[in-house]
This record gives sequence, structure tokens and C-alpha cells, in this order.
Amino acid sequence: MPRTVRSLAATGIAGIVLAGMAVTPAAAAPTLTGSGRPSSSDRTSAVEARRVDSVPTPKLDWYGCYDYAECATVRLPLDYDDPKGATTEVAVLRVKARDQKHRIGSLFVNPGGPGGSGTSIALAAPYFLGDDLLDRFDIVGVDPRGIAASDNVKCFPSAKEQSRAYAGLNVAFPWTKAEEKAYLASSKAVGRACSTSGRPLTGAASTAEVARDMDVLRRGVGDRKLSYLGFSYGTALGQYYANMFPDRFRALVVDGVLNPNAWVGQGSARNQLQETRLRSADGAYKALHEILVRCAKAGRKTCSLAAGDPVAAYELVAKRLRQKPVVIDDPEQGSFTVRYADFVGATLSALYDPYGWQDVIGITEQLLALTDPAAAPATRATARAALVQRAAKARQQRGYDFPYDNGLETFLTVDCTDGFHPKDLADWPALSAAEDKRAPYFGRAWAWGTAPCARNAWTVRDSDAYTGPFNRRTDAPVLVVGNYWDPATNYQGAVGSAALLPNSRLLSSDSWGHTAYGTSECVTAAVDSYLLTGRLPARGTRCFGDSQPFEELPEAVRAESSKSALARAGQPGRGEPKRLPPVVAPLPVTGTLTVR
Repeated sequence: MPRTVRSLAATGIAGIVLAGMAVTPAAAAPTLTGSGRPSSSDRTSAVEARRVDSVPTPKLDWYGCYDYAECATVRLPLDYDDPKGATTEVAVLRVKARDQKHRIGSLFVNPGGPGGSGTSIALAAPYFLGDDLLDRFDIVGVDPRGIAASDNVKCFPSAKEQSRAYAGLNVAFPWTKAEEKAYLASSKAVGRACSTSGRPLTGAASTAEVARDMDVLRRGVGDRKLSYLGFSYGTALGQYYANMFPDRFRALVVDGVLNPNAWVGQGSARNQLQETRLRSADGAYKALHEILVRCAKAGRKTCSLAAGDPVAAYELVAKRLRQKPVVIDDPEQGSFTVRYADFVGATLSALYDPYGWQDVIGITEQLLALTDPAAAPATRATARAALVQRAAKARQQRGYDFPYDNGLETFLTVDCTDGFHPKDLADWPALSAAEDKRAPYFGRAWAWGTAPCARNAWTVRDSDAYTGPFNRRTDAPVLVVGNYWDPATNYQGAVGSAALLPNSRLLSSDSWGHTAYGTSECVTAAVDSYLLTGRLPARGTRCFGDSQPFEELPEAVRAESSKSALARAGQPGRGEPKRLPPVVAPLPVTGTLTVR
């Protein structure tokens, strides 16, 4: 059964109750004029209207693909100021509504990143979206320019040159002086390659360009107004669209929210690290600390670390690994080393999952034993075996080899051209150390990811990038979803974004992991209802996550993101159990445990 929703609205719960959720009609927001538009809503600017409306409506030549989907490609302007000039190919995939007779339109979805494949999450949609949405909407995914099945960003001529340039990046984050030196050298090499060899696409793939592509494709699928659901970085794309085209969407949901002003960097903040503005590390530390505190409250029978102080135990493991890495020799897996950064990276990766608290406790317990010479031999042997299993999984995920993998380059292409970053790459060691002081463990991890964006390394810009404003009054309301324990998109990002948008509603949840849809029946029902009907949750609504640390609850897994695997499995039927959306992290993190 879903947990009961708690409304914090001062006037109590209004509207109708659906699946334990309070909702009010969207029409309770600004008064409508005779034209159906809020009297004070903003319009798409003449400049943006001219850019996108000068592009003829594309004719999508759909063909059957991946067992139950349809695919198409379209060529769109590389530069919307020159609509008849050079073009770039963009891939589109849709899963058609099951009830075409009562179809509302298309629902565009984006998994985040930057660098996530929109076509992959659209193909996975039947596994995680509510059945009512699947009945009434064609689910449409677009691979943003430069990504996946669209024309690819490619900063190096071959995987060989790429691997050599990436050599210093093969750490969760640099900790020693030698690692910092190598990371800086690789960041410089990547930034310069993408600013030269990666052009012209690296200078024409900012979030604004993707928003323009999406508006043209909205017409291409026959929709008068856009319906959109974006996760993680996809919330930036959603907010860009809402502010660039404030009168061109009917419903827009952002879940796991990046504050766009923090993403871009406004005024004097342009010289700060992006992490200083976003505070992702603060969210990660808050989630970790809460898990350890709840471990102590749960007791030793439920949480093994509760035999002592779990907070102190985690810090003890970190301290020991800072002083001396753990080296493990295994006859099958060979030798591997676990360093301090690996421990933090594995923790951060675990926090992305609603059930990741189990891995946080397990990794800490295992390394606590292996770093303690006085630990019992049997305890050390058990810990060693568990870490060997993690190492085997990590090795399967490691490396940039054949074929050419442009994942990091797509992430940087968007982030480095969207946002402003510090000028001098040499400043990153001191700046990242300062982040660690504010947000222990995770400050460095988040800070170092944007090092190639230093303005003296990454020099290509998108002259048509959008930098605001992000506070335009939209025709339809925006639903902003944030969960308290998100380790990547700090809950305050959702609070800040909702405060920016005059016609928006904040929906909060105490869910765990990255993003909230699927982790709380209350959140899922609220999002589905809004997308279907336009009804918003009551002001101040707070949802509860269906899974909480140290509670015995069935686990849900994330939907597969591999198109070939989804095609082999086939489309699930109505009523089948749902999975979690295959959200893409807004920064590359260690999958399980970095091994070298």
C-alpha cells in the first residue's frame, strides 16, 4: 500500500484525492483570459520564434525498430541563425500509445546526463512509466545532437588517441599530487581536442540547441504544445524549454532538479566552480550521514556497523585509506588496489540507488575489516571475498576501448558550453580541496569532473547558448519534483527552481536515490495525474519514499537501458510490475569500485 501523503499546506488539503495524493486543478493558478492564456504569461521571444519557425516542419519517416518501437532520423540546422546552412542528424524513437483512439499526444522524455540517450529511455518507458500514460501518450525520445544514434561528437581521431589523452582520468577523482598532475594534463588534452577537432558540433550542442530541436520535433510529431518529463540533467533541458518557449507546452515535469542559474553561473558566480553553485556534494554528504545515523538507531541486529559509531567507522576507513591503500591479490581476478577515492566513488555510486544504503554499509564494513590488522582471519577472509566480487564487476565496466566511446565528450560538450567555469585549470586542486571542507568526502569528487571546462582548456563556445532569464511566467504550470536525499541533484535545486518559475509547483519527497519517480507511489501518481489532466498536487505536498533504509521492503530494479536487451525482452503488458527509470547521472561516477 502507498504511504499516506502529508500535506503541509496551511489551509489543509484541497481538491480531489487520488491514490493517497492531494491534487488541485491547474486552473487554480493564474486567471485565464479569453484566449486561454494566463493574463500575465510570457510569450516566446521574436528571436527564438524566428529561429525555430523558419525551419519547415520535418516529415518523420517512421520505420519499425527494436521489436515494439518506431524510429526516424531528421536533419536539423547546425545553427538556427542559418536554417538553410549546415545540418546535423538527430535520431528519434517513439513507442506508440496503446489506446490510439483516446491518445492525448506525445510525451517527450529525457534521462539526463548530459549525454543520456533519449531514444533508449523512450524504449524503456513501458517498463517504468504508469500504464495510464502508456495508454494515452506516444512516448518520444530524442538523442540530443552529438549523442548516441544522432551525429556524434568526436574529439579524437581514434580510440587510441582518446585512450592516451584519458590516461590521467582513470580515477574516481585525484587525491595524490601525482594523480592531480596527471588529471590536469588529461583535462587539458581533452579540453583542447574538443575545442578543435570536436568542432563544429562541440560549439553547436548546448542545451539551448537541444531545446530548439525539441520544439521543431514537437511540430514534427503533430503536437500543438509539448508534453515533457525530464530527469536529472533533463530538468535543465525542461527549464530551458519552459523559459525559451513559455507558451508552447501543455505539461512539463522536472524530477531531480538542477537550478539553471547555478548550472550556468550568473554574475560573479561565473568564476566559481560549478559544484560551488550546485552543491551536489552537500546532497551526497547529507544522504550518507543520514544513512549512518539511521544505522545506529536501527541497532546491531539490523545494521552491523551499529556495534560502534557508524559515522566514526566510515571516517576511520577513509582515514586509513588516505594513509595506505588496500592491495588484494586473487588467483582469478589478479591484483587490485582500493584507494581512498575508490571508497568515496563507490559510496557515491551506491547513493544513486534507493536501496544503495545496503552497499554503503557493506563496503564500509568490508574495508573496516581489511584495513584492521587485528581483525579476525575469518572476518578478513569474508570481507576480502566480497571485495573481489565487487572488483570483478568493476573491471567489466572499466575503460574506453573499442568501439570509440564518446560519453565523457558529450557530457563536457554540453556542460562546458552551457556554463561558466573558472579560468585557470591550475586552480582546480585548491578549489576542489575547498569543496571537500564544505562537503566532506564528496566535494572533490564533484569538483574535479568539470576540470576540462576550465576556460584556458575548453575554448570553444556556442554563440547561441541560452543563459537566462529562467524566471519567465509560463502559460501552463511546471511541476518541480525534488527528493530530500538525492546525492546528485541537491534538493535545494528543486526549491530554487520552483522559486524562480512563477507558475510552478514544488512536490517534495523523502525518497532515496537519484530522482523520485518510481521510488514513491505518491510521487508517481502525482506526476502521472498532472501529465494526464493538468492537475497539480496541493501546495506543500510532501510524499514519502516507499523504501527507507533498514526497513524490510521489496526492492525494485532500474529498467534496462540497452536497446538490444529491451528488444529481446519485448514490451511488457499492462499491469506488469514497474521498474525504476534508467536515469543517467549528471556526472560520471564509479560504477561499483574502481580497480587498477
